[in-house]
Amino acid sequence: MVIAVGWIFAQAYNSPIILYVAVIISVTQALIGYYSGDKIALAVSGAKEIHKKDNPRLWRIVENLSITAGLPMPKVYIIQDPAPNAFATGKDPKTSSLAVTSGLLDIMEDNELEGVVAHELSHIGNYDIRLMTLVVVLVGIIALVSDIFIRIRFWGFGDDNNNSNGPMILLGILAAIVAPIVATLVQLAISRKREFLADSTGSLLTRYPEGLASALEKIGKYTRPMQKTSSATSHLYIANPFGKESYISKIFSTHPPIAERIKMLRG
Repeated sequence: MVIAVGWIFAQAYNSPIILYVAVIISVTQALIGYYSGDKIALAVSGAKEIHKKDNPRLWRIVENLSITAGLPMPKVYIIQDPAPNAFATGKDPKTSSLAVTSGLLDIMEDNELEGVVAHELSHIGNYDIRLMTLVVVLVGIIALVSDIFIRIRFWGFGDDNNNSNGPMILLGILAAIVAPIVATLVQLAISRKREFLADSTGSLLTRYPEGLASALEKIGKYTRPMQKTSSATSHLYIANPFGKESYISKIFSTHPPIAERIKMLRG
C-alpha cells in the first residue's frame, strides 16, 4: 500500500525520487516501529516497570495467568493515572510488556483484575502486539507520504507546463486524500476485531467471562480521559483512553462499544 501510493505520486510528477524516498521512509519507520515501538508506547504513557515486591498482588496474577497461558512472564508496568485502563506491547511474547494504571488496581476485585490481565495476555499470545505496531506504522507512513505530496503540489514541484501528466496528477491528489482515510479504516477494522478476539481468548483462559465483563462495566463508567495518552497508542489500551466519546468519535473509535463487548461476554 505504501509503495503503491509512492508510485502514484512518482508517476504524477514524473519523478522516480519520490518513490525512492517513500520506500526509504517506510522501511526506516517500520524498523523503528518493530524494534522500538514498545519502548515508545511505554514512554509515551509514562509507565514505570515494577518487580514483585512493588506490587505482589498484580505480580502474582500476571505470573499465574502467564503460566496458565503457557507464555513467558511479561515485564510488568504501572502507570500512575486514576483512569482504569491497561495495555500490552512488544514484538513477540518473549519481549512483551504489560502495563496497568493505578486507577485500575484501585477499583478492581481480584477476579476482575484477572479478567483484564487475561485479556492483555491474549493480545500477547495472539501476536496482536506485533500486528498493531505494524498497523500504526502503516497509518503513519500513508499520512506522511500523502502530506508530502500535498505540500510539494503547493510548492509547484514538478510543474513543467506539461499537461500530459494531468490525469496522473489528479489521481495523485485523489490518492493523497483517500489513502489516509483507507489506512485509518484498516486500523479501525483490525483493532476492533482483535479486541473481540482478546475478550474471547481471555475468557477461555480464566474460565470466568463475568470477571472481564464486570471489569469492563467499571471501566465504562469512568468518563474522564487519561492524563497521558496519544492517538498513536490509543488502540493498544483495553478501552478508549480518551474518556467519554461523542456520537461521531464512536464511529471512528479503535475500540468496539463496551456495552457490545459485555453483552457478548455474558452471552
